[in-house]
Amino acid sequence: MLNEQPVTDKLKKDFYNNLRLGILGGGQLGRMLLQKAADYNISNAVLDPDAAAPCKNICDEFTQGDFNDYKTVYAFGKKADLLTIEIEHVNVEALEQLEKEGVKVFPTPHLIRLVQDKGAQKIFYRTNKIPTAEFHLVENRQQLIEQKNFLPFVQKLRRGGYDGRGVQVMKSESDFEKGFDAPAVLEKYISFEKEISVIVARNESGEIKTFPVVEMEFNPEANLVEFLFSPSSVPAETAAKAISIAEKIATDARLVGVLAVEMFVTGEGDVLVNEMAPRPHNSGHHTIEANMTSQYEQHLRAIFNLPLGSTEIVSPAVMVNLLGEKNYSGPAKYEGLEKALAMEGVYVHLYGKKNTRAFRKMGHVTCVAGNLEEARIKARAVKEILKVVA
Repeated sequence: MLNEQPVTDKLKKDFYNNLRLGILGGGQLGRMLLQKAADYNISNAVLDPDAAAPCKNICDEFTQGDFNDYKTVYAFGKKADLLTIEIEHVNVEALEQLEKEGVKVFPTPHLIRLVQDKGAQKIFYRTNKIPTAEFHLVENRQQLIEQKNFLPFVQKLRRGGYDGRGVQVMKSESDFEKGFDAPAVLEKYISFEKEISVIVARNESGEIKTFPVVEMEFNPEANLVEFLFSPSSVPAETAAKAISIAEKIATDARLVGVLAVEMFVTGEGDVLVNEMAPRPHNSGHHTIEANMTSQYEQHLRAIFNLPLGSTEIVSPAVMVNLLGEKNYSGPAKYEGLEKALAMEGVYVHLYGKKNTRAFRKMGHVTCVAGNLEEARIKARAVKEILKVVA
């Protein structure tokens, strides 16, 4: 059972003053969370293994260390009043011990443990009657042949995969030789029309709010989100299904914080959950400019048990991820930045990463306009203008 005790009076009282928020992970998500935390005078500390992490120069205290190491996470957490994450691949055992000793951890260690294992995720969906693709679990590459009648399917490593890594599409038995020789989920290949995402927030009091459905377009080579469209073009009935699913997951998992739920929409109008992430997410970056409350502010409101903000759309928007160009590696340079900034309604966010490489997420740009088509045209233009090279 997850910890459902409300935050202490001290935690609320010190929210604007002396509270120490610890963040596991110092990447771009933590960077944008800190930018919002500054508006609330939240004292903060960040743990990350990279000495040049994007959060390094904007946090109050930076600790270089392995967030997968028990002792490092435990020592870091003992100095905090409340812990949160910007990456789920962290040491859960240390977080469980810290929680027992009175440190608030949101999302809870139970939920982090669930999300770390894609097999456990799929079992959670099945147990809670959440629609998802049919699946089987295997322990190694040899077991793939036992599932030949299940083809075509997608093999996903149960642990460690992210941003398209740890995923292989299996269309025939000849693909088995490239399969992962590790515990994995075999997920039935879904012929879908759209990939969408819903970000839902829940605080300790049980208040829930969801952001409107967004639609994603992936880079086919890197399997990373390249464009995001808000609002989505899916019918209202489909959007309502997606929001209902996200809210059910938030309730069943006793979420505290924000949760991104990525889903497939089939030609028949079915909505199937792909994966979830209990933290701010790439599919919510646009909310900084395009919604009444950003996903980062909403996460802070949720973990401190404050009233959740309005998720209403302020403006149609298209976000484009700035990915490192192919065949470039080294200190990052941004070609076309001035030209992009000269465009009206274009908001550039650079992540402070010193070095680029092919398809590395180096920043994002949100383009807002009076309608989605205008925003789409701007975003396509930005992609051609603004390049990350070395």
